[in-house]
Amino acid sequence: MAFKKDTVLGTMIFTVTLCLLCSFMITGTADLLKERKLVKKRDELKRYVLMAADVDMSGDTDFRTIFEKSVTPMLVELDTGVITTEGEIMDFDDRMAAINPETSSKPKKDTAKIKSRADQVRAFKVFDDNGKLTSVVVPIYGKGLWSIIYGFVAVKPDMNTIENVVFYEHGETPGIGDFLGETDWTNKFKGKLLFDEKGKVALRVVKGGAKEGDIHGVDAVSGATMTGRGVQRSIQFWFGKEGFQTFFNKLKASEV
Repeated sequence: MAFKKDTVLGTMIFTVTLCLLCSFMITGTADLLKERKLVKKRDELKRYVLMAADVDMSGDTDFRTIFEKSVTPMLVELDTGVITTEGEIMDFDDRMAAINPETSSKPKKDTAKIKSRADQVRAFKVFDDNGKLTSVVVPIYGKGLWSIIYGFVAVKPDMNTIENVVFYEHGETPGIGDFLGETDWTNKFKGKLLFDEKGKVALRVVKGGAKEGDIHGVDAVSGATMTGRGVQRSIQFWFGKEGFQTFFNKLKASEV
């Protein structure tokens, strides 16, 4: 029997077929966009880690190749310092882990004002061309004046001296909080010591400017006191007992 499209049945069949076709197209497009989004997130992460580690990316070598050759991603259990290097670490969703009650916990002393902290966090070992460890890059984030400030801190193998810092996302006051992304300010962190002789986090952002020879002090920016204080509190939290302190102690012990 010939198919008659100008009937109720024909119209229904045509409509259902069109809907199914559109749904397949949308599903395929969504999967494609999802993968592209993941690739973009991985590339951004790789760039930020390399920038934090002060790795030269000005040559002809693609930054992805540099990352694969020089960086080892890790998943760190903050309470125990235990690390995992297997699995899809680059696709680990830090922010989702931090808000999921099953994968996070409430800080006992929330100096960073983040409300909850992921139990596992990504970290990165960075090596030179000879395979020697040059730095360990860890993420930090915390409340500034108006927003959560996200960044990475690279620490030299002594687990105390700052190699470099990068702040890559914030919603601070435009024109005032912009200094977070300026190397003129972030370079002031280079060579500063995170901890004092007793192992307490001592790095601070100093209003009015750090004194000459201050190994823990970084100049604050005039008019952005609360933003600078937010950075300081983030560092104090993430390098303290509820942050990377146990992990750092294990790394130092393993390097001895």
